[in-house]
Amino acid sequence: MQLRAVIFDYGMVLSGPPDSTIQARLIQLSGLSPALAESLYWKHRRDYDQGILSGLEYWRTIFNEAGVDKSAEQIAELAALDARMWTTCDPALVHWQAQLKQAGIQTAILSNIGDLVKESIVGTFPWVQNFDVLVWSYQLRLLKPDPAIFHYALKQLGVEPAQALFIDDIEENVVAAKAMGIETVLYQGIAALCDRLHELNLDPSFPYPATC
Repeated sequence: MQLRAVIFDYGMVLSGPPDSTIQARLIQLSGLSPALAESLYWKHRRDYDQGILSGLEYWRTIFNEAGVDKSAEQIAELAALDARMWTTCDPALVHWQAQLKQAGIQTAILSNIGDLVKESIVGTFPWVQNFDVLVWSYQLRLLKPDPAIFHYALKQLGVEPAQALFIDDIEENVVAAKAMGIETVLYQGIAALCDRLHELNLDPSFPYPATC
């Protein structure tokens, strides 16, 4: 198999887990119980990632539903903390992206992500600009696993589905990409990624992560 492009998810693929210290601080500042905070956080997250809500609107929605009054300053602080919580990275995959680019293989980030989180990532990690294509869901008002967002990424890369590899940690996204003819990896860590790459019978010139 000869690949021309590798498409990476951001959260829990290029990124590490969310920062647990910041997560605890978020819950503390919210004044909500951990269970309620978790429930409301994910209830409205897709609207944030799809650009239906901005980061500030997302946090206002959470507290409106919880019946809790927060000032504009408190909302802004929570939104900024949330963005920082996701600003972590996996050095092994960041290094692999550089290997791929050096070998002439295009790379993209395709992420379900909201505006403030994206701004934090781009402002913190210069390596983001090394990718050939950046697809942030909120800008398109589209979310994985909608086939339209995969079509958009492929068009920006200028490749056919069979020429691309998509890596994501969420099974429904991987299933959707696979149905379009894109080769896929359900990301479960670097060791499992290496195993999957070896299964794909790739062109001998294809660069594997350094740890493979």
